[in-house]
Amino acid sequence: MEWNPLLSADRLGRKRKPGPLDPARSEFRRDADRITFSTAFRRLQDKTQVFPLADNDYVRTRLTHSLEVSSVGRSLGARIGTVLCQRHKLAAHGSDFGDIVAAAALAHDLGNPPFGHSGEDAIRHWFAKSNVALDAKAGLDTAQRADLERYEGNAQGFRLITRLQMPDNPGGLQLTHATLGAFTKYPRESIGPDVETRGASVKKFWVLPK
Repeated sequence: MEWNPLLSADRLGRKRKPGPLDPARSEFRRDADRITFSTAFRRLQDKTQVFPLADNDYVRTRLTHSLEVSSVGRSLGARIGTVLCQRHKLAAHGSDFGDIVAAAALAHDLGNPPFGHSGEDAIRHWFAKSNVALDAKAGLDTAQRADLERYEGNAQGFRLITRLQMPDNPGGLQLTHATLGAFTKYPRESIGPDVETRGASVKKFWVLPK
């Protein structure tokens, strides 16, 4: 693993290089803050994670879930990062790994629709079968139609943080390359020679920002 490029603090869409490292607030911690204060993150409070069918008014939302995953991810990332920094004599700090994982975890559900994977299936079915969708897809190329007919929440999340949030900025939220790399998870497109196979490696995909 080439850890120094993977831990890049350069920001998507920003030509200016990051300034001196701030030991009190890393660039990756700034990523987490940007995500936390985004409108897309706040909207997670209206998306359910699961329906527990409990006898009280508690409904688990994706906002709660994302905060918990981020907390656990920060601890695990920092522990593993400390070992990697010692093993490979990296200039980074173990907490940098924790901050990267925490930021990616905060954003990991942003593009997912309500009702989880069932919601994704419903969107795919609508774009594949609806007469209204046929008209909407008329002007799209093959790859763009595949993005819709094989709708994937993680790919939509990537669009949100790199384009739709703060759309006047090149790169959207202008997160660091390290955080975007951790968020991506599935480095493949929605169209390709093996996209119809059933293997886990092709179940998910992501889309480059246009």
